[in-house]
Amino acid sequence: MNPTTGIRVDVLGPTIEVLTSPDAEGSDFCTLKGLIPPGVVIPLHSHADTEDFFVVSGEVQGLRQGSEGYEWFTGKAGDYVHIPGNAPHAWRNVSDEPVAALIITTPKMARFFLEIGRPVTNSPQPPTPDVIATFLAVSDKYGYWNATPEENAAVGIPL
Repeated sequence: MNPTTGIRVDVLGPTIEVLTSPDAEGSDFCTLKGLIPPGVVIPLHSHADTEDFFVVSGEVQGLRQGSEGYEWFTGKAGDYVHIPGNAPHAWRNVSDEPVAALIITTPKMARFFLEIGRPVTNSPQPPTPDVIATFLAVSDKYGYWNATPEENAAVGIPL
C-alpha cells in the first residue's frame, strides 16, 4: 500500500511529496518523500524537529556537526540517517542522478514545507528574491535557523 495525499511542492529546488497528512488525527509524525535533483544544495540549517531519512535511490552528501567540527558524509540507497532536533545540517547532491528519500518528521515540519513550497513545474524556476524573503520570514515564524552565506561558504556550500 502506498499512501499519499497527492500533494507535491517545490521547496527551492528539492521537491517534497506529502505521503501522510500533517493534519491526520492522533499522529505524532508525518511521512514525506523528498527528491533532490542533481546539483541541488540544501544549505546549512537547524530546527527543533527531528528528521529521519531513508535513502531510497541515489547518493547524497550530508553535513553534520562532529567532534572535530562539521563533517560531510555520504548516504547511499538503503542507508538510514537520523538528524536529532536542533542539530545543524545540510544536504547536497553532487551526482548526476536524483536522490530520493523517505522522510519521517513532525507534522510541524510538513506544514512548514507546505507553507514555503511552490507548485511543481516541468522546468524548475530559480527562487526570486521575493521567494527567498518569504522562505526566511516563514523560517523565522517557525523558529528555524538558517546559516548565513558566509557560514555556508565556510563548510563548502557556495550560495
